[in-house]
Amino acid sequence: MNNNQFINEEQPQGDQDKNESKGSSLVDKIQQLGQTNVPQLSNDSKIHCLTIVGQIEGHIQLPPQNKTTKYEHVIPQIVAIEQNPKIEGLLVILNTVGGDVEAGLAISEMLASLSKPTVSLVLGGGHSIGVPIAVACDYSYVAETATMTIHPVRLTGLVIGVPQTFEYLDKMQERVVNFVISHSNIKEEKFKELMFSKGNLTRDIGTNVIGSDAVEYGLIDGIGGIGQALKKLNELIEERNLSDESGQMIQ
Repeated sequence: MNNNQFINEEQPQGDQDKNESKGSSLVDKIQQLGQTNVPQLSNDSKIHCLTIVGQIEGHIQLPPQNKTTKYEHVIPQIVAIEQNPKIEGLLVILNTVGGDVEAGLAISEMLASLSKPTVSLVLGGGHSIGVPIAVACDYSYVAETATMTIHPVRLTGLVIGVPQTFEYLDKMQERVVNFVISHSNIKEEKFKELMFSKGNLTRDIGTNVIGSDAVEYGLIDGIGGIGQALKKLNELIEERNLSDESGQMIQ
C-alpha cells in the first residue's frame, strides 16, 4: 500500500466529497467562462500594482462602452500608497491609448513625486500621454512587442469655456516635452524629431516607437516583462531600506 492510498483511506468521506465538489465547481467555471478567480496580492505584500489601461479619462466623461482609467480614481490610490507604511513600492502597468493631457500629466507628476520606489511596465501600448506616465517612475520597462506613439498635443472643444488657441496648445505641449526629457534619457531634439515626424503615421504627424527603439532612444530604461519589473522594484526597495538604516545609524 503506498502513501497516497493510505492518505485517501484515512481522509473522511465528507471531506472527500467536499474536495470533489470544489474540483468539479472549478472545472465548471473554467469550461463555462474560460476563467476563474485568481488570488489577489496578499495583505502583507509590500508592493502595490496600479494599472493604467484603455483611455485616460479626465475632465470630460467618456461613453460607457469605452475602456477607461479615471484619473479621479487613480489620484486617491497614489495618495493612499504614499501614506500607507506597509506599501514599500509601486508597480505601474500601462496598456493605454492615451487620453486627457492634463489628467495624464497630473498622474505623471504624482508618480514622479512619490517618496517610495516605483517601476513602470508598458505592455501592448503606452501611447500619447501614456509616455509621460511611463517615464515618471524611477525605472521603466517596455515589452519587446509593445509600442509607444509620440505625437503633438491634439485637443478639441473648449477649455474653461474659451476656444483653445495655438498659444495654449503650444504651452501644454512644452509641458509634456519638458516632463519627458527631464524624467528620461532622451534628448529634447530627438523627442521633438519623433513628435513632428511625417510619413510614419498615415495622414498624421508623429512616430510609432517599438520597444527596442524606445530603449535605444533613451525614452525607456530597459526591455522586460513582469519578472524583470518586479525584480527591479524589489532591488530598489532593498536599496531604500539599506539607505534608511544607514541614515539612522549615522544619527
